[in-house]
Amino acid sequence: MDFENLPESVTVVEEGEKRFFLVGTAHVSLESVEDVRRTVEIVRPDSICVELCPARHQAMTRRDDWKRMDIYKVIKEGKAVFLMVQLVLQAFYRKIGDKLGVQPGAEMMEGVRLAGETGAILVLADRDVQVTLKRVWGFLGFWKKFQLLSQLLASIFVDDDVDKELIEDLKKKDQLAAIMGSFAENFPQIKERLIDERDIYLAQKIRKAPGTNIVAVVGAGHVPGMQKYFGQEIDLAPLEELPPPSRWGAFWKWGLPGFFVALLVIGFFRGGADASMDAISVWVLVTGIGAALGSLAAFGHPLTVLSSFLAAPITTLHPLIAAGWVAGLVQAWVKKPTVSDLEELPMSVMTVKGFWINPVSRILLVVIFANLGATIGVFVSGSWIASMVF
Repeated sequence: MDFENLPESVTVVEEGEKRFFLVGTAHVSLESVEDVRRTVEIVRPDSICVELCPARHQAMTRRDDWKRMDIYKVIKEGKAVFLMVQLVLQAFYRKIGDKLGVQPGAEMMEGVRLAGETGAILVLADRDVQVTLKRVWGFLGFWKKFQLLSQLLASIFVDDDVDKELIEDLKKKDQLAAIMGSFAENFPQIKERLIDERDIYLAQKIRKAPGTNIVAVVGAGHVPGMQKYFGQEIDLAPLEELPPPSRWGAFWKWGLPGFFVALLVIGFFRGGADASMDAISVWVLVTGIGAALGSLAAFGHPLTVLSSFLAAPITTLHPLIAAGWVAGLVQAWVKKPTVSDLEELPMSVMTVKGFWINPVSRILLVVIFANLGATIGVFVSGSWIASMVF
């Protein structure tokens, strides 16, 4: 094998009888696509590994899946926020692709294409993206979760072009790390889940690939970290475990209703039935108005705004229902998305205006903003009632 003709981006690692050709790619570079092509042509590998999980592979190869999305199911399963994250990331990637003339991940798709063309075994070597994001989210504290959500919501409102610095960053880093770069730098626990764990995961998956000559297409930022884990047997099960439920989550689900009932009881003994009725009125009005204003901010239908107002006082005390879910389902019923709306969704979210105009993304905004408004209403009304009681 003529190693001298391998691209400079290739790192060769040997382990026993196996040879691994790690193609360190830039995720938005035509040169990286050519490097993958040349490496496969020279090596003629038994397996081609790519830095994709099955979910991301499906999203890149079956782009028409948007047309078959069941928005009712998304809302009922509580996946509206996750879908919104996907849309924001996709809009970001598309902007970069339009600037550079190559879509992010093109080098991965070239690896997939060449596996089919040459008969090499395709190995999807990355950890499931949902597991990665849930581990990032689950191990963050309350304040850092708030910061992360704030950045996501802010990114919807910022309609500027992607600047040169971000593009250069994406050329050098892992896709997910580039998007969350500022958090990975400021909070070590994010870097650990997002980068370090995946270095281990990718290395172990690639080590187990069938055959003796294996080409692996991975982001250049992963290569140095991955090299440390060849020749080691590492159990991947702990890296696939989801974090335990947050204690804060348990408090919101069960402690909040108990706290409100306790305030009512204390208010009754201190001020009688009138005090309890005043407390109930404050709770109903403040949580209801908060959720209604959230739906209104998302340009929800009048029936959606009304349903938000009526649902919030009840759902904020129910551990299994959210005001945003009710509002979203009503919005989906009164403004049912068409196939055309689903087809246009990826392009609509390229602009702030498009988020509010497309019926599908508007439903997601209704869910998120109604929940946000109801949550603010809980804090305001709870403080108000506590001041009345004590």
